[in-house]
Amino acid sequence: MADDHSAAQVVQHVYDVLTQLRASPYPVLESPESMKRRASVALIIRISPSSAHWSPTNPEESHELDSYYDLDAFFRQEWVKHGDAEVLFIKRASRKGDRWTSHIALPGGRRDPEDVDDKAAAIRETWEEVGIDLKSYALECGNLPQRLVTTHWGKKPLLVLCPYVFILTHHQIPPMKLQPTEVAATHWVPIRSLMSPLQRTVAFEDVSSRIANQETGVKKWMLSLILGKMMFAAINLMPTESLHSVESPGQEILLQDNRLSPPTRTDQLKSLATRLWHSDIFNQFPTPKKDGPLLLWGLTLGVVSDYLDLIPPHNALTLWTYPTFTPLDVRFAVWLLTYRFKDRKRAELQAGTLLFKDYKPTFGAVTDSVAHTASAPATDPPVPASSEEISASTVLVDRPDETGFHGLGTGRGVGSAQGRKPTVSSMLEGYYDIVRRAVLVAILARLGLSTVLAVVLWRRFGPDAAGRRRAVFRPT
Repeated sequence: MADDHSAAQVVQHVYDVLTQLRASPYPVLESPESMKRRASVALIIRISPSSAHWSPTNPEESHELDSYYDLDAFFRQEWVKHGDAEVLFIKRASRKGDRWTSHIALPGGRRDPEDVDDKAAAIRETWEEVGIDLKSYALECGNLPQRLVTTHWGKKPLLVLCPYVFILTHHQIPPMKLQPTEVAATHWVPIRSLMSPLQRTVAFEDVSSRIANQETGVKKWMLSLILGKMMFAAINLMPTESLHSVESPGQEILLQDNRLSPPTRTDQLKSLATRLWHSDIFNQFPTPKKDGPLLLWGLTLGVVSDYLDLIPPHNALTLWTYPTFTPLDVRFAVWLLTYRFKDRKRAELQAGTLLFKDYKPTFGAVTDSVAHTASAPATDPPVPASSEEISASTVLVDRPDETGFHGLGTGRGVGSAQGRKPTVSSMLEGYYDIVRRAVLVAILARLGLSTVLAVVLWRRFGPDAAGRRRAVFRPT
């Protein structure tokens, strides 16, 4: 687990992964004929120096000028070896009608006709959104699996997303310049924090935004009434450094408001009691709103998970869960109908992993994840781990919000076993087809139960109920 890794160990793992990505880039995913839109994002890594090993302020002081242009020379520097690896995230500006408004994301955007290739789009968008010149201050370190982004539960393609990895070779870079209409804030988050099971949680999303194009009005109300909210795996980000744009529109909305539940009646009563206690019955001095959690989830979590799973002990995806719904009956129907599907996906993605033979997907609260991943470098084909290696890398996860999927543990072998496809996308292939059937089953079950209940109530309290009772108890 991440808690077993020191900062220096993570830096070494980052070097190993970046070297591997540069040597073996992932293939280009061609756009479907029906949809030619492409977008690129930049996963930007920096090494934050420790107080005992501070970085030089200019190249002349480093005595290793090649370190700014060579990956091996960069990681040989003492301040890099003793630093902490971090990833840059942005919080998108709040924009009405934007599918990804206020989401945590990676810098990037749509590819323009003048862009030479997908990587050029990532470099240009990073400069436009956050003001980092990747050509001058970073090394390009390969790419991650490209993926087809869809909507309408996987039925409608949106675009092809192309993630590229960069590492900053200068600690002292010019101040970032945030594009206020695109970016509300930037956050540097340690990789150790991203790998920690303690930071795993769930995010809630309106069902209407996942099924159709941001449904509103009565249709949105009906969808919410029937299906509640969707639950997605998420990481609660703990930034070490943040930069906010005061010019971004809608900054009064600081939270991911469509993923946080509204205040309960108890919260409202507590607020009223606090105002009475402070003699502020007219709420002249309201308490400032607290920032909500920065939740990494959805598409960006899938991209980041593809990277994290390359780092030993290769268990980033053991904590990932399939999306589901908040109503208990819908969750049960989804679990029941996807039981064999999840088991089959686990078997397909277990390259480099040893699992207990009696593994079974679990519904509701679970106890332990049964994934055992090999900490040794992966081979092709993967070599089974020894019992000592298995014991050293066992992943035990106790999550009350677990939605029934665990024990994945892919490791480096997944690239060759799955044709080097994005792992999360592979796991979701065919999942939403079953989910639609599960939702229909849950709705039919509700209708059936409601019909039975209505008949019972009618027979018990209907107009003829009194006559039937008198007939039963009439003396012969």
